[in-house]
Amino acid sequence: MSGFGGVSAQGYAAFMGRFSTPLAEEFAAIGLDGVPAKARVLDVGCGPGMLTLELARRRGAETLAAVDPEPVFAAATAEACPEADVRVAAAEALPFPDGVFGAALAQLVVHFMTDPVRGVAEMARVTAPGGRVSACVWDHGGGSGPLSDFWRVATVLDPDVRTESGMNGASEGQLVDIFERAGVQDVTQAVVGCTVAFRDFDDWWAPFLGGVGPAGRYVATLDDEAVARLERALRDDLGDGAFAITARAWAAVGLAG
Repeated sequence: MSGFGGVSAQGYAAFMGRFSTPLAEEFAAIGLDGVPAKARVLDVGCGPGMLTLELARRRGAETLAAVDPEPVFAAATAEACPEADVRVAAAEALPFPDGVFGAALAQLVVHFMTDPVRGVAEMARVTAPGGRVSACVWDHGGGSGPLSDFWRVATVLDPDVRTESGMNGASEGQLVDIFERAGVQDVTQAVVGCTVAFRDFDDWWAPFLGGVGPAGRYVATLDDEAVARLERALRDDLGDGAFAITARAWAAVGLAG
């Protein structure tokens, strides 16, 4: 999961894991639909294992392989799912022979790939002909991602801020285009999502101070006064009481050739 270099597995779990864990339930369902029960399954860009654990729950860890370019994430996944074949590798250079998996899935990874078309093409290469290739990316472009409220308020205070809306696959139709250029066949678009509840504003805000991902790194660039100003604006926007955020992600699903 490139884009999170230098972040601990615990840091990622505390920040984005609170969204990616429930998202994995819905995404795994479409990624495994129609895949034979004993087929091997690959999790590409596994991070600290949110999707891997969901796949293991559905299929058994002994059928799974997972890769991530960050050694700390691969190690966390291997510890959480010791029966899986977990390796340090980038999506663009998967360390597996052709056609060995019945399905390859990439959750919230394509937008961090150095070369998304090559990464998806590698997923298709290691998947058996007719096997399922799937990916999903938060709807940053459409303003329905888990961090859209953060970026909306940050942009008001800092119009020059670089949000996540321009990331690969973050807008409707972009994942499908990437899949088709990668040679994946019969590609369709779907929408997956989740709703996450927070006790109060502080429960939501605290992980932003950990420097995780683009949002956390942006906060880390601000001086104390600017951080306080951003916090006040977000608190005014979201309120101090309990609230929930519903986030959606674009998904593309197709078949290996």
